[in-house]
Parts: sequence; C-alpha cells; structure tokens
Amino acid sequence: MRTTFMAKPGEIERKWYIVDATDISLGRLSSVVASILRGKNKPTFTPNVDTGDNVIIINASAVKLTGKKATDKIYYHHSNHPGGLKSRQAGELRTNNPEKLLELSVHGMLPKGSLGRKQGLKLHVYADANHKHEAQNPEVLDITNLI
Repeated sequence: MRTTFMAKPGEIERKWYIVDATDISLGRLSSVVASILRGKNKPTFTPNVDTGDNVIIINASAVKLTGKKATDKIYYHHSNHPGGLKSRQAGELRTNNPEKLLELSVHGMLPKGSLGRKQGLKLHVYADANHKHEAQNPEVLDITNLI
C-alpha cells in the first residue's frame, strides 16, 4: 500500500537564493518569491509544514511598477485610533522605503496565520546590491526564466 509523503520539520533541507529585482515587475517577482518561501518548487512540498527556502532580494529600489501603479496604487494602514487611517502611494514607498514595498507585496501572497508569518521571516530585502548573507553562500536565482 502506498502512502502520501508528508515532510517533517526536522528533515527539511533549506537553501539560500539571491534574486536581483532590477527591472522586474513587482507582482511577478513577488509571486515567484512567495512560491519559493512556501516551498512549492520542491517535490517535498507539504501545505502544513514550512518547507520553503530563504530568499534574499537585492536592488529593491529598482523594481518596476507597470502602468499607473506608482500613483494609483495606495497602501493603507490604521493606527486603531479615531481618524488614524494612513495611506502611502506605491511610488512614494518605492523611493522612501523600497524594502517595505516588496515585503508588503510578498507577505500578501503568503498564507494568513502562524505558518505564513513563519515563512515570511525567511525573506530578506535590501534596497541596493549590498547584503550581509555572504556566509550562507546563496545561489543566484534567475527569475526571468520562472516568470
């Protein structure tokens, strides 16, 4: 009798990938990165176990926003006080805090709940080409082939 393979948290092998976000559309980049963070690119994918890999995104300030998203796409958050609704345009967020723009985009594509929050911790975003993860020997992931 055959049984379905279920990954166990102790037997998962994690890799480190580095992705260059220069001139790549925000949504397409985010969907590929979210899939890698979840582990859907592995044959051992199990929906209820964190089987994903770590992803480093460099050059986040050079990500491409297509159409009129730089002015029309608005990110909202609320301070939970009366009149506390805050809003920022995607273009303003890209110039002032590009790491936050990519984090918001990728975290929105991860599952909601404790597993999604755990998977989101494996995302490391940097505005320029400098990062502090050389010791992990990250593989360069050519995202243009996966889009």
